[in-house]
Amino acid sequence: MMASSDAQHDSDDGMDAFMDKFKTQRYKNALSEDNWEEEFDKVPMFMKTAPEEFDGISHPELSCLQAIIHDEDRTPEEKAMSLKDEGNAFFKEKNYKKAVMAYTGGIKQKCEDQELHTVLLTNRAAAHFHLGNMRSALSDATAAKKIKPDHLKALIRGAQCCMKLRSFAEAIQWCDEGLKVHPRDNKLLELRVTADKQKRAAERDVRKAKAKDKKLWVEKEKLLAAIKDRGIKLLQPVKPRKRSSDSEDENEGSSEAISQLSLDGLSSREVTGAQVFLDEQGSLHWPVLFFYPEHQQSDFISAFCENSCFIDHLVTMFGEEFPPWDTDRKYHPQNLLLYFEDEQTETLYQVNTEMSLLKVLQHKRYFVKAGTPSFIVLVNDSGFWRKFLTGKKMKGL
Repeated sequence: MMASSDAQHDSDDGMDAFMDKFKTQRYKNALSEDNWEEEFDKVPMFMKTAPEEFDGISHPELSCLQAIIHDEDRTPEEKAMSLKDEGNAFFKEKNYKKAVMAYTGGIKQKCEDQELHTVLLTNRAAAHFHLGNMRSALSDATAAKKIKPDHLKALIRGAQCCMKLRSFAEAIQWCDEGLKVHPRDNKLLELRVTADKQKRAAERDVRKAKAKDKKLWVEKEKLLAAIKDRGIKLLQPVKPRKRSSDSEDENEGSSEAISQLSLDGLSSREVTGAQVFLDEQGSLHWPVLFFYPEHQQSDFISAFCENSCFIDHLVTMFGEEFPPWDTDRKYHPQNLLLYFEDEQTETLYQVNTEMSLLKVLQHKRYFVKAGTPSFIVLVNDSGFWRKFLTGKKMKGL
């Protein structure tokens, strides 16, 4: 209760201060002492008698009240005309949203004056156009043209909407319809030329895009053929299927995981940002990953030529200086062992570093995942090497 009382006291103090200032300061919008009775008589609520004749300028409040009272007595045409004028006023002020509302109100009157109805539609189309509502603007222009096929503003607006929507063929059709009845209209002639020019440009772009796609497809098909001819297997995601038997042969164990060669098997861009490619000499270049599990590090070669040997890249990476994470300085090219993992049989295959990449990729148990061959690198006879290999099946190439 104390808080409420304080709040009331503060409010009273504020009101007192507000009222006190009028003891020394005159209220600007007050009625004049000389003509206050005359001013009061202009307010509808306090009028003793209403004037027989008046206009909206001298008596705006009275005009509004009369419009409300007698609105039911007005014809649909009169209401539609009034709303059209209101919409035009908003349009000139660039208040297009209110203009749309006013024109819509006029259209809803469903007046029998087809000329007026057409003007309301074309005006609303113009307001929609300036708001960026091209579909709505085109719809109104179409409705106006249906009522009056030769209406110039409707024909121009329809062509303009089609241009904005990049429907150039339709824009040309609008222009052609308009030029039949208005053959010398400069706006229609200009729109016709522009639409035709942009239509040709759009068609040219489509042809270029198709030619580019076809070229890329041919190149990819050629790439897939090269991979297939070498007997390289791409591991691709497939939906699991029920197996008829738990037994599996090592040579056929991945039949569920390996599907026919397709472009999906080359999608490595999300993983490494690179993709296998075929050079002019017909050699494949693969993105290759090297993993160093002892230090949780990795290296990436974006274009490992299939004819290059692993030792060549190991010498480049470790020959001159040790990486910063190799604090024990163990990663010397001659000390490194290379493996790849067959996840399905849980087997590690040791790779001779003198072998070429192609030779390894052609191994019956090597499957390229996500378009990127990957290998494990360990230091020979190290403690981590022994621990890593413990419990794992090992085979050599």
